[in-house]
Amino acid sequence: MKGLELSRRYYESFGMPMIREQFPEYEEIIAAGLTGSGSECYGYDDDISQDHDFEPGFCLFIPGEEIVDRKTEFQLERAYAKLPREFEGFSRAKLAPVGGNRHGVFRIDDFFLNKIGCIPEKMTVEDWLSVPDYALAEAVNGEMFRDDAGLMEDPRRILRNMPEDVRRKRLAGHLLMMAQSGQYNYRRCLYHGETGAAQMAASEFVRHAMATAFLLSGRYMPYYKWAFRALRELPEGEELAVTLEWLISTGNGPDMAEDKYFQMEGIASRVIETLQDQHLTEATCGDLEKHAYSVNDGIGDGNVRNLNILSCV
Repeated sequence: MKGLELSRRYYESFGMPMIREQFPEYEEIIAAGLTGSGSECYGYDDDISQDHDFEPGFCLFIPGEEIVDRKTEFQLERAYAKLPREFEGFSRAKLAPVGGNRHGVFRIDDFFLNKIGCIPEKMTVEDWLSVPDYALAEAVNGEMFRDDAGLMEDPRRILRNMPEDVRRKRLAGHLLMMAQSGQYNYRRCLYHGETGAAQMAASEFVRHAMATAFLLSGRYMPYYKWAFRALRELPEGEELAVTLEWLISTGNGPDMAEDKYFQMEGIASRVIETLQDQHLTEATCGDLEKHAYSVNDGIGDGNVRNLNILSCV
């Protein structure tokens, strides 16, 4: 059974009745769901995932003390801790008195401060530029089982919509790194006889190509362990994932190097086509570096545009 399904069923069997019976006055302002760290929050868990941090459990999100006071928070934590420890053949881990790290009761602002270091409604451009993609992915993944007041879904909606200037700044940096590592340095490393460095260049190209694909699709790239899995879910991502995996899992001998270089150029060409389709670049050549600077030139906020092009990568 997938972790998200297990979590929802456990919540519906025990969490929902617990809130309704013991905290009826807060029923409509307690958000319940599963989000954050862990493969189960992305739906990527399998049998291997069950060897750690896999249990029947869910998250309860509550607003600030002006609405839910500390006493009620403590009572809610105690009630959660008393829920059945066995469910559908799985056991809950022992929890501290104030709940576990991944499941239990969370103040909404505390959750976002822990994940991204700021409150979504108060995010500045500087915040947007500094929060890593994987952190944003963890803040918006998973599922809310109930959120009548939108106390979690409203800030999650904000986070799903990265400001266009920020997307351009990140994209420009990744494009420049694709150009430097794949279109330029990969071959130069081989000419110097540095096959190890060439493989590092290929790996850099792959990393930045993946980040570019997510930005062009309006998605956040998760932690590297799940990046390829998530990439396959993007439009045309399956084909791209196969090529990128091949680039970092093959050698750099004379019989392979040219093929790898041309594959990188092919990816660069497809990226340029997408940039043009999305009206992100005015450059007309095949050099990703020129497209990187063109994307950066299109940033509306002068302060963001004038930052170092690599400031976000």
